[in-house]
Amino acid sequence: MNSEDQAFFAKADQIDLSEYVVLDYFFESSVEPTHAAAHLCQEQSTAQWKRVGVDEDMRPLHAAKVIDLVVECMPTEPCIPFMVDHWDKLWACRVKIAYPIRNIGRALPNLITAACGEGAFFSPGIHAIKLQDIAFPPGYLDAHEGPKFGIAGLREWTGVHDRPLFFGVIKPNIGLAPEPFRDIAYESWLGGLDVAKDDELIFDTDWSPFDKRTRLLGEARLDAEQKTGKKCCYLANVTDEVDRLIPLHDIGVANGANMLMVNAMATGLSAVRMLRKHTEVPLVAHFDFVAPMTRSPYYGVHSRVITKLQRLAGFDAIIFAGMGARMKTTRGGVLADVSACTDSLCTLQREHAANAAPCPIKPALPIPGGSQWAGSIESLYRDIGSTDFAIVPGRAVFGHPQGPKAGAASLHQGWEAIRSGVSLADYARDHEELRVSISHNH
Repeated sequence: MNSEDQAFFAKADQIDLSEYVVLDYFFESSVEPTHAAAHLCQEQSTAQWKRVGVDEDMRPLHAAKVIDLVVECMPTEPCIPFMVDHWDKLWACRVKIAYPIRNIGRALPNLITAACGEGAFFSPGIHAIKLQDIAFPPGYLDAHEGPKFGIAGLREWTGVHDRPLFFGVIKPNIGLAPEPFRDIAYESWLGGLDVAKDDELIFDTDWSPFDKRTRLLGEARLDAEQKTGKKCCYLANVTDEVDRLIPLHDIGVANGANMLMVNAMATGLSAVRMLRKHTEVPLVAHFDFVAPMTRSPYYGVHSRVITKLQRLAGFDAIIFAGMGARMKTTRGGVLADVSACTDSLCTLQREHAANAAPCPIKPALPIPGGSQWAGSIESLYRDIGSTDFAIVPGRAVFGHPQGPKAGAASLHQGWEAIRSGVSLADYARDHEELRVSISHNH
């Protein structure tokens, strides 16, 4: 390793990790790994680290530092062939980079620019790269609000303490005119649905104005609460231009929408953080525009990183791709997103600091999405290992042959089967809504 490269390496116990964000990348290179990793750090931080004719060196204060580098294998072919013209050797590596907070402050756009910008994805010699994880020192996290409610607050908000929460997405995707939209939401609340929600494709449109839709559903929600004696929630989608988020928030909340959804990556995380500072109701993230950045195994960003950043921005609950053929997501991928919602955001630093402070950011409620119904609750419950999650079916509630009231009831019956230690089929013998749901989903 040459002397210039050495300036971008450090041992984790020899630097003050409270001053760094730790970025964990996979990369494949056609140049020797230590040189590739050093160049990656240089491109991300100091780049041309001194001016011609000036006696200065920016690296001691501003250089990103490799604190761990592992060569996982030496492939015979590049993982993305068209990204590299020629090679003698190839190295597939994992690298942890300590990135100085002094370079970026504590603004999320600055962090994303450093971690996922030109420096990372156009570093010479590296033709494939994916940000696998990110972790923060508590001092960085102290500057962020994170979820206002979190899991515990959402349970207080909804009154649901001893089971998963049941969301239901009103179909079709683009919604309905306000009156029929209200009617089927109302029926689902009568059946026991905790949260009836807009889908990600229904906005403030001429044929379904946000003001009218939220007003009608707000009234229906209160009526359903009187009839059922339980808390009902309407999750309204306020996704729009940034300067409309707070006005739409205010209209929706005044009309009775008591939870709000944002397509987070479409509006931007700073917009979400702005809304979180303003709102007094829970915020829920939808996962639009996440898959294009995360699905390649060798390029882009891991979904756990997106989930962590959404939690940091202030979402109380985060919907992400769940298991199953439709979502094309592995069990491990789903559980990584669950952990990003609930685990400490300081994990990587704790490898090197026995007395690290606890994470100041509340856990967010994980919501694995995609074609769920009463029969999918048990596998999620077993895999996650607790009741701290939600499911968000659409067709299973609003496409139930007996209507949304029966669809919602079938979710409760599915959970009661689990609690009773009875198979779904056996429990369905005495519960018609569940029996019909089983037939409908097979």
